Amino acid sequence: MQTKRIQKDVFAVIGKAGEGATANSKEWIPPLWQEANTHFNEIAAIAKKDENGVPLIWGAMNDVTENNKMWGERGKYMVGCEADIDAEPPAGWQKWIVPAQTYLVAECTQDTYGEVFSSVVNDPNIKIVATVHERYPQPSTGILELWFPIEVEGK
Repeated sequence: MQTKRIQKDVFAVIGKAGEGATANSKEWIPPLWQEANTHFNEIAAIAKKDENGVPLIWGAMNDVTENNKMWGERGKYMVGCEADIDAEPPAGWQKWIVPAQTYLVAECTQDTYGEVFSSVVNDPNIKIVATVHERYPQPSTGILELWFPIEVEGK
C-alpha cells in the first residue's frame, strides 16, 4: 500500500447527504450515490475540476453533530463535488465545509477498501484525528483514495 501526505486547505463539498448506522452503511450510502449521480447536472457548473476537466468527486464523512469527528454508532455521508467555499448549493443539495488538515492519502479499490482502511486505522504509528473522506480521482477506473486526517508531530 502506497501512501502520501497532503496538506489541504479548507474546502467545501456540495452534495447529497444522509445519516445512518455505521453497521449498515452499505444499505444507506449507495442510494445517496444514485441520487447524486442522477441529478449531477444540477451542480456541474459549480463543481471544481482537475487539470483534465474531471469534477473533484468526494464521499465526505462527518459525525452526527457535524463536528468533523470519527463516526460512532451512527455517521453522516455526503456524495458530492468539491466547490468554492462561497458556492451556494441548489435546492435539495447541502454544503459541508471541511477544515484544513494534513491527510494521509491511501489509494485503493472497492475490493481492497476494507484491507487498506484497517491497515491505516490499526497502525499504532498513525493517529487519526477526524473523520475520514473518500475522493474519486478517476471515477471510471474504480480507483479511489482514502483521506485520513492525521496528527502531525510538533503541532
